[in-house]
Amino acid sequence: MTTPSRPARPAVLAQNQYGKAENRVVRITRDGATHHIKDLNVSVALSGDMDEVHYSGSNANVLPTDTTKNTVYAFAKEHGIESAEQFGIHLARHFVTSQEPIRTARIRIEEYSWERIETSEATSRPTGADEARHSFARKGQETRVTQITYDGSSWEVVSGLKDLVVMNSTNSEFWGYVKDKYTTLKEAYDRILATEVSSRWRFNWTDDEQRMPDWEESYEQVRRHLLQAFAETYSLSLQQSLYQMGSRIIDNRGEIDEVRFSLPNKHHFLVDLEPFGLKNDNEVYLAADRPYGLIEATVLRDGCEARIPVDLTNL
Repeated sequence: MTTPSRPARPAVLAQNQYGKAENRVVRITRDGATHHIKDLNVSVALSGDMDEVHYSGSNANVLPTDTTKNTVYAFAKEHGIESAEQFGIHLARHFVTSQEPIRTARIRIEEYSWERIETSEATSRPTGADEARHSFARKGQETRVTQITYDGSSWEVVSGLKDLVVMNSTNSEFWGYVKDKYTTLKEAYDRILATEVSSRWRFNWTDDEQRMPDWEESYEQVRRHLLQAFAETYSLSLQQSLYQMGSRIIDNRGEIDEVRFSLPNKHHFLVDLEPFGLKNDNEVYLAADRPYGLIEATVLRDGCEARIPVDLTNL
């Protein structure tokens, strides 16, 4: 059987990649009676010398996507999951160094957090129950994310979070804006400021000669600075709060050069209670889910170049 020749046509193959998306892996680490959970959603994308599989259908350079799936689960056992970033680095290095046709590996990971359920005193535990260090409740806050890209010589690690809903019930104003004949919004001198934070930050760790960041510590500290800046900023605009959040991270975390935010303004409108003979003294609001203002920006370390995509839905 002959291999079909490359089609004689003006169309030329451009960027391409393949892999297994959304591999759900849960790793339990048993430290005696105390257990620890890492819960990840791992997507693998590989690219390199893949022209012929597109032009002629030859699979000679193709590592099956099923194999990439199996590798995720095997590595969870062999290497454990110290952090989402470290796990992604192990995977990316493996695919690029073990398969000659593969030039670049991109690993995207979402991490779902669990918190330990605190139990009652030993005297009130049900008969036969051990001291419970193995019971957890899924946290309903943010989802942690990371993307690791490796081309055999350099790394790019972009981490972040999404779905983190925050609110300031005061210390926010919005006034002095441009007004035209279509403007109906009233100026606000005491308003609710709420948003659902989606953020990515890029590390300046790019090669194995550099000291690798402590990924877990870095995430916790970035999150802390982000939240503290939101809470401590007397905000005249969501843009101002965004910049303060980003600059606080850059100022305090030397391993990070770039932070990108996408912040929908989760509007809260005062309800008109006058028809009922009631005065609404900044007490009762309508929480509107749409339409919403969408504020997006990148904050950079001075002298650095922006590399995080403008559209975070593609990261």
